[in-house]
Amino acid sequence: MTTTEPTTAQRWRHLADEFGRRVDGVPAGRWDDPAPCEGWVARDVVRHVVEWMPSLYLGAVGLPLPEGPSVDDDPAGAWRAADAAISALLEDPAVASRPTSTRAGDMTLEELVAMTGLMDLLVHAWDLARATGQDETLDQAEASGFLAGIEPWDAALRSSGHYGPRVPVPDDADDQTKLLAFTGRRP
Repeated sequence: MTTTEPTTAQRWRHLADEFGRRVDGVPAGRWDDPAPCEGWVARDVVRHVVEWMPSLYLGAVGLPLPEGPSVDDDPAGAWRAADAAISALLEDPAVASRPTSTRAGDMTLEELVAMTGLMDLLVHAWDLARATGQDETLDQAEASGFLAGIEPWDAALRSSGHYGPRVPVPDDADDQTKLLAFTGRRP
């Protein structure tokens, strides 16, 4: 029996749905609650995802940015517009397979999203959940896969400035806890 690995589009859909569930679940009045990322509030977590992902991915293939509400006015609407635009890219095989050349290197758009966006969705779903009192449980298979993939790159990733110092956790901690601690979060 063989198993088929999910495509980047399928993984995006799953992780985007999980992130979107946290966005939609933010209780009234909690958008300005502090997030685990120093200096950020819950709204800033959504702003981060909504601003960099569409800009990188659509820009990499020469497409215009999606129109949508601002994160300040409607964080959930801004997320839905960004998610719809990125999903459309990944669901179109001709676009998903287009070559890109970015600071991350030369690769297809699909590879670029897999390398730069999927883990961001996973980890920022936790940030938003933590900030707003929601379920912090992440997809364990995704957490395990990302942890195994990034641990060998510890020094390079740490020097990028995108991660804080690794937080110590017990050796027997689950992979979600280890992944979050790797990125400088305090699970």
